[in-house]
Amino acid sequence: MENSDTNMDNNENMDQTPDSGASQENSSMPSESSTPPPVPTSAQEPSPANSSSSFLTNQYDLSALNRAVDEIKTEIGRKLVGQHNMVELIVVAILCDGHVLIEGVPGVAKTYTSRLVSKVINADFNRIQFTPDLMPSDVTGTNIFNMKSSEFEFKKGPIFSNIVLIDEINRAPAKTQAALFECMEEKQVSMDGTTYKLDFPFIVLATQNPVEHEGTYNLPEAQLDRFLFKINVQYPSVNEEIQILTGVSNQTISKDLSDIKNVLTKERLADFRKEVNNIRIESNLISYIVQIVDNTRKNSSLFLGASPRASIGILQASKALAAIRGRDFVTPDDIKYVAKPVLSHRIIPTPEKEMEGVTGLDVIDSILEQIEVPR
Repeated sequence: MENSDTNMDNNENMDQTPDSGASQENSSMPSESSTPPPVPTSAQEPSPANSSSSFLTNQYDLSALNRAVDEIKTEIGRKLVGQHNMVELIVVAILCDGHVLIEGVPGVAKTYTSRLVSKVINADFNRIQFTPDLMPSDVTGTNIFNMKSSEFEFKKGPIFSNIVLIDEINRAPAKTQAALFECMEEKQVSMDGTTYKLDFPFIVLATQNPVEHEGTYNLPEAQLDRFLFKINVQYPSVNEEIQILTGVSNQTISKDLSDIKNVLTKERLADFRKEVNNIRIESNLISYIVQIVDNTRKNSSLFLGASPRASIGILQASKALAAIRGRDFVTPDDIKYVAKPVLSHRIIPTPEKEMEGVTGLDVIDSILEQIEVPR
């Protein structure tokens, strides 16, 4: 106790001595110093997960969640080489009840990763291959007349599942894509005046190919906005591709996923989502999120900015990311990390910027550099 009192006295003396330069930076510190340890200090340190361990244990115990996430990554890593960013973002989306759009050229394990994720979660799984002739009733279901009972009965479509993989979502026409609106937002299907609730959890993992445009239909903005993340999958590195070929040659990597064990049950997922909701975020970081999203609406380089749904997405995703990284509080780095996959599909650059080769990701980078990080 005597050492802690001495440290506090030294800190008070340090705050009183410098008047120039540091006085402006420390002007906001007295109000935050009463909640040890201060969040800004932890946010600026290189490894907040380690530095905040004592802070974490004093608040919420996330050890069960962290162990489950590690097990998920380990199981997926047995069959998948690389793509750590994609796997982490998918886990984040699952923890905060979000849907994911995965975009990449053919052969970069988009569908394969989605199947792996469905295996580690003990839940129902359906795959829907979108094609140009697919009808909305092929997805949601339809009423069929029962000759025995002389009544119409609703036959559920493949959307009635826990994890739904929609392969090549941009292959289907707009009317079929629109059938997903109510499912993804309200978690229900309406048919002939009757509403049918979807079971918990309900997660859509959709893939699309950005290269092929023949026979495809671009997703409308309203549909894109239903996805929490858009993940752009890159080619593996040379070393990763060597590992892939070695694994295929040794038969340690294959399309057979029967040996993948279930890590997460529906009940545990519900508990983990409650824990994620309890992750703390300071008011200045909430303002930071709003400033980022509001800048997209006023930015001269953008034709379309992000909606409040994007703000909510960044908030929820940053909480989930903090949780799986072992912290019960959000840092600015968490917000920056999730901002790109949350915003990239929700903004549209102006035609002039598109002609200059400026992408949405470029604009997001510029916005993150312009806005001052809370301290």
